[in-house]
Amino acid sequence: MADDFPDHAPDRSPDLSSRNPDLSSKNPDWWRQSVVYQVYPRSFADADGDGLGDLRGVTERLNHLATLGVDAVWLSPFYPSELADGGYDVADHRDVDPRLGTLDDFDALTAEAHRLGLKVVVDIVPNHTSHLHPWFQEALRAAPGSAARDRYVFRPGRGVHGELPPTDWQSVFGGSAWRRTADGAWYLHLFAPEQPDLNWGNEEVRADFRTTLRFWSDRGVDGFRVDVAHGLAKDLTEPLRDIGGVGATGEESLPRVAPGSHPYWDRDEVHEIYRDWRTILDAYCPPRTAVAEAWVPDLRRARYARPDELGQAFNFEYLQASWDAAALREVITGSLATARAAGASATWVLSNHDVVRHASRLMLPAGTDPGSWLLSDGRVPALDTDAASRRARAATLLMLALPGSAYLYQGEELGLPEVADLPAEALKDPVWEQSGHTSKGRDGCRVPLPWTPAGPSYGFGPGPAWLPQPPSFAAYAVEAQTGTQGSTLELYRSALRLRRKLLEGETLTWTADHPADVLDFSRSGAWRCVTNLGTVPVPLPAGEVLLASVPLGGSALLLPDTTVWLAP
Repeated sequence: MADDFPDHAPDRSPDLSSRNPDLSSKNPDWWRQSVVYQVYPRSFADADGDGLGDLRGVTERLNHLATLGVDAVWLSPFYPSELADGGYDVADHRDVDPRLGTLDDFDALTAEAHRLGLKVVVDIVPNHTSHLHPWFQEALRAAPGSAARDRYVFRPGRGVHGELPPTDWQSVFGGSAWRRTADGAWYLHLFAPEQPDLNWGNEEVRADFRTTLRFWSDRGVDGFRVDVAHGLAKDLTEPLRDIGGVGATGEESLPRVAPGSHPYWDRDEVHEIYRDWRTILDAYCPPRTAVAEAWVPDLRRARYARPDELGQAFNFEYLQASWDAAALREVITGSLATARAAGASATWVLSNHDVVRHASRLMLPAGTDPGSWLLSDGRVPALDTDAASRRARAATLLMLALPGSAYLYQGEELGLPEVADLPAEALKDPVWEQSGHTSKGRDGCRVPLPWTPAGPSYGFGPGPAWLPQPPSFAAYAVEAQTGTQGSTLELYRSALRLRRKLLEGETLTWTADHPADVLDFSRSGAWRCVTNLGTVPVPLPAGEVLLASVPLGGSALLLPDTTVWLAP
């Protein structure tokens, strides 16, 4: 039987022999089974000591990603922003926030990533701008009906004196999606008031984003993650229609209307925008990739992933699925079929900057609302951290065995749990205020990374970090886990190295005879993944154990919350 956690040499320099740093003319389908690592720059590494992560910090730590074994780095927004929504309130889509660096710093980051054989993917935020964007400032100064206001969605209010919002549309962050200006007009913001929605019926808006796509592609970017991809097209015909008091989140309001006819989510016209973008992305060699963040039903999401549109879309059904064999099998089967029908590859995500980290979330009892759990500071229910770690590791090996692209979120390779007990005075997410303090928001998954077991911010920077890190982070630090047999970091390194060797084709075949609580499938007949999601041990199938989520100790049983990869 192979070692569950093979020994690693002390030299941590990445082996580039299996990578190809020349990204200009090679495989255009690199993304189909890639592993993409999401960096939230403000929480990754602080090089200048101001407490906020920056681009130079990312560049200095890229060796960690190359050694980890990922294929690409995805950068969450690093653009000029007042951080009303963690950087997704963009004041200039073609520059770098001065607190995070300069365009020269971005170019240096891209060059170093490419030298290490890593692709670079950046967030693009087309649904809205910051209220500090020059366009919106011009619109506030302009008269109703002006060309400046037509770039956004301005409308008069209802009521005798226009004192009521134009519609009942609700912000994703809570409250009305309309904000009144000093001259009495109202503007649309599906997110924070500091994020006015753009009018994608305006040709100037469309032309400006074509320029943005070319700007970053010309600087060497390999792909784009499209924020709120399903929100750009809106039905702005008069009179604007209400949606019956249902909230703005897609899950709540989409089922109430015919597919493609919602006033502002997932409208059929949005696909014309992405077909236009694809002509720009395909003009590069190799073509630039794109992945949609579209919180829409499975079959509708597939449209964004068509080859003549963005090419790939995030699979949120998988992220939201419970730790249950039947539920996960249904989601996996459906997701693979949907991706295949679209001509795309599937995507798999367990954590990102918007959700409770899976090292905590997967241990919440069925029916537990993660938001309520956060409001209790993680006390109700209290989680067994060892059991949570075991389940998270099993989930990771399961995900990495699936055909398609895996998207990792920074810190999950360390096994970081959600920081659920951030004090109210430390919270930065606008959700906290917008919800009237009924939702703590997403800060708990954005706490800066620990790199060393000591220091004022555990190696994140020379001083304190912008969000407080708990003392428990010392044990999760990269330095503490590197070379430590059985650590979560070494498990990820082993899994990613082995995955690269094992990948062959994009097929998955379910094993016919397996216990009800077990997921058991083979990949192209060459290797097998078995996960026990039940509460009792099951017999370990025959075969050579290539990797296990926890040491098996020579046992012939597969314990609960354990995944193994097997060779025939």
